[in-house]
Amino acid sequence: MISGAPTATTKPLFDCATLGTVPMTAAVTSDTVAGTDTTSEPTTTDSQSPSASSTKPSSSIIPASPSALSTLSLSTISNDQVTYGSGGSIIRPTNVSIKFLGPSIFEPSTKWVNHTFPAPINIHGTFSTTTIDTTLVTRYGLATDTGTLISNKAYSASLSPLSVTPHLSRDCGKGGYLGGQHLFIFCDTASFTSANLTENSEFVGLVSSSVAIDANMNGLIGQPLILEDGVGQWSDDVGRLRGFAPMTTGEEAFNKQMAGNGYRYAIWPQSSLIPVDKDSAVVYANLVYDMVDMSTQSANFTYFGNTLLRITAGDTFGPNANREAKLLFNKDELAWGSVAGLRSWGTSGMGGTDGKVYLFAKADQGVLVGRCDPSHLVDRSKYEYWTGESWSSNMPYKHSTAHILDTPIMDFDLFYSPRHLTFIMVYMTAYADNTFYYRYLSSPSAILPPYAPGGNNSTDIAENIVRLPWSTEQVLYRVPTPAKSYAYAGSVHQGYFGTDDITTGGTKMLISWTANTGLDAAAPKGGYAIMTAVVELK
Repeated sequence: MISGAPTATTKPLFDCATLGTVPMTAAVTSDTVAGTDTTSEPTTTDSQSPSASSTKPSSSIIPASPSALSTLSLSTISNDQVTYGSGGSIIRPTNVSIKFLGPSIFEPSTKWVNHTFPAPINIHGTFSTTTIDTTLVTRYGLATDTGTLISNKAYSASLSPLSVTPHLSRDCGKGGYLGGQHLFIFCDTASFTSANLTENSEFVGLVSSSVAIDANMNGLIGQPLILEDGVGQWSDDVGRLRGFAPMTTGEEAFNKQMAGNGYRYAIWPQSSLIPVDKDSAVVYANLVYDMVDMSTQSANFTYFGNTLLRITAGDTFGPNANREAKLLFNKDELAWGSVAGLRSWGTSGMGGTDGKVYLFAKADQGVLVGRCDPSHLVDRSKYEYWTGESWSSNMPYKHSTAHILDTPIMDFDLFYSPRHLTFIMVYMTAYADNTFYYRYLSSPSAILPPYAPGGNNSTDIAENIVRLPWSTEQVLYRVPTPAKSYAYAGSVHQGYFGTDDITTGGTKMLISWTANTGLDAAAPKGGYAIMTAVVELK
């Protein structure tokens, strides 16, 4: 059992939204946050003028070749199963329809891998609970009883039935499409025994991350998603989870010793998947120290850095996360990549190994940009950052104004839309108003990637996101007001709709967010609900 775990009669002490609104140390926020608009119809503005931004139009625009574009007809350019719009200008995205799918359904596997547990790691000495000890992160190896088990013959021969059908309460929930699977990766996840559908269950465990697969892809037919857990995620037959992101033996030893006292180290994945190549993606997960007052159940979450997870798809055992950098950016720095990232593919095309990985960070008043070659993501010296005028190896801090978005945000995604021939950002602000917003890059001409017919194969088109202005803010979707608090963990699940997806030349996107049900997490439909909707931008 992980430290700081709730009792069966209280809600789990996790709320990723608190890190979404405060960059460094965050306490549990009030339940009376503003945001009462429950309008479910799409809303747009007529203005298409560029927004006020610290970035300015530049002669360094990297468009498609005008001569190539002039001969194209609508939706006839196709490459790598991607269809591009036509003409020499961008197509301004317009919100045309929304379908609310409702809360997702968790469906645990019926089996687990009956395996031998490793001997517990004992660390001599006294743990500090008042200060964060980063040596527990950096000086110890990964604990072999954490992270998803990887399929092999011995494990496959050891499958046994779960003795219960666990009820799971999960916080956050972002992901993407990888290796033919649609993944949802969660922050804190509490598991309970499911006695029946009318009474509360018994609490059995809490982990700081978990993963599920949208195996049926119900969103394609406008139905609520059914999210399935793999057999490699269980620690035992009563529904305790191993956790998705591997913990170090130092972190785990602390958590076990402090179990029930309100202290723990946690790994919170809080961004969509950032593709790296055809087989893997990365997530820059936040490292969090959780201090809980066990008498009042109030909690303080302190960010102290992030860790780099390499994600690969799996079989029935479930996806796998390899912790490539235990501590990448530290507590005195911005959490680069933890809110979102963008893969700018090179001339080899989507799934290749060239190009750049762009990373975003929350500053005090907006969003900053960094980037790195995909082969050097674990090497901090290889990163460079946008200053407002140029790229620099000097890392900016939270007071920087070199924003691509001059708005404090809670959640953020940015992607290229082949149909619209430009980039689109989707975000929720730090004002907690239950609303998704969007903007598009106001390029004076169409933008095509270097691997597309008519594209410029000597340039990185993603550099346009810092050199060109963005449109004014428009409402994408005002979500139904949660029963308690406000909606958060907003995300675009890129690639969900295949060739109809907005990232492959289509018009559709699957968005998700987390809503507090207001019910005890031990209740059958209590805790946190992972909501989804289908949005179409023409």
